[in-house]
Amino acid sequence: MRELGLEANTIATWFPKESESPFILIRVASAAADAWAELLQVPVRRCYIADQTLEQSAARAGATVTELVAARLPDRGSIMAGDFGEILAALYQGAEQAPDEALEPKKWRLKQDRRKAAPHSDIVQFVLPDWPASSDRDRLLCAEVKTKSTRGASEPITQAIADSRKDQDGRLLKTLLWLRERALNEDLGTVSLEHLDRFINATDHPAATRTFRAVAVICASLVDAEIESASLDTPTSCAVVVISVPDLKHHYEAVYDAVLAGAEVGIGTR
Repeated sequence: MRELGLEANTIATWFPKESESPFILIRVASAAADAWAELLQVPVRRCYIADQTLEQSAARAGATVTELVAARLPDRGSIMAGDFGEILAALYQGAEQAPDEALEPKKWRLKQDRRKAAPHSDIVQFVLPDWPASSDRDRLLCAEVKTKSTRGASEPITQAIADSRKDQDGRLLKTLLWLRERALNEDLGTVSLEHLDRFINATDHPAATRTFRAVAVICASLVDAEIESASLDTPTSCAVVVISVPDLKHHYEAVYDAVLAGAEVGIGTR
């Protein structure tokens, strides 16, 4: 989160818990969501491309920063909604579980096609309090995220739970191996090869905790009906989190519009 320019205590105020049983229910206030276009403009851009990479690419390609940022961002629609839901869930989980610093590979930087979702497990974060030494206090946080901003047939809560089981059944390891391959040549943000190897070669280190979550990010106008209709046989293998966001479609589009409009903010004069 520090890499993004956000403080955990600020993020935490956006996600007040209304209840914690049989699942965690969070209702984001309208005032908090209204502030996201300004507050998340630079952090969301950094999820897709690091400042240094952006500067170097602009110099090499002879293109404007705005052109380069636009080439990374998803178009309006389901991919943009899904990306925003993942970023929001990553911010929430990181601030709640590791306010000092959650190390997170920025998967959105690794897309081969901006019009598609990033592959494998949605969110992977590492908590390594004794690094560079590994310890039994180390944790790996994995979350599957489903987003619903408009009416439709999708069932984000049920689908997030089902896909979290895929993470537990082997997809997480595939994700770590894929991230390691990409880290050989690309920027993963705060995550290094050594961080990844700590969990890939787990038997070479003290036992670490692995925590799985199923997260549904849902428009506030739809959330109550989704909760009522969900096949919510609360799993013991993962925590379920429902994040209700007022006028979700409007707010995620406003954030991405702000990212593009302010693409050069914090980069320097061109």
